[in-house]
Amino acid sequence: QVQLVESGGGLVQAGGSLRLSCAASGRTFSTTIMGWFRQTPGKEREFVAVISWSGSITYYADSVKGRFTISRDNAKNTLYLQMNSLKPEDKAVYYCAARNYWTDNYSQENVYNYWGQGTQVTVSS
Repeated sequence: QVQLVESGGGLVQAGGSLRLSCAASGRTFSTTIMGWFRQTPGKEREFVAVISWSGSITYYADSVKGRFTISRDNAKNTLYLQMNSLKPEDKAVYYCAARNYWTDNYSQENVYNYWGQGTQVTVSS
């Protein structure tokens, strides 16, 4: 089993920045691929970004490309999401997720085995 715990959410003004963290524990060798998703009330969970084990492969949703950066520190078993130039529409609960091998279906939430509990990000206009 893998446990994922997000932190770093909060309230920020539009144009500001936040860095989310996701600490992994347990069978962390099962976190080959890690991703960030977000969800707003009444909507389905939305893919934000994904990163491979080495960090050499990253993909982003078009809505965040150029503003968000995903990274990981395997020595610390921690995943990050640096969010810059935040917009009101970025307001959501952000979740980290993990699975134990690469898939080209990385944007689909149902391919991930493990999820964190989420952290709220609120962007004021």
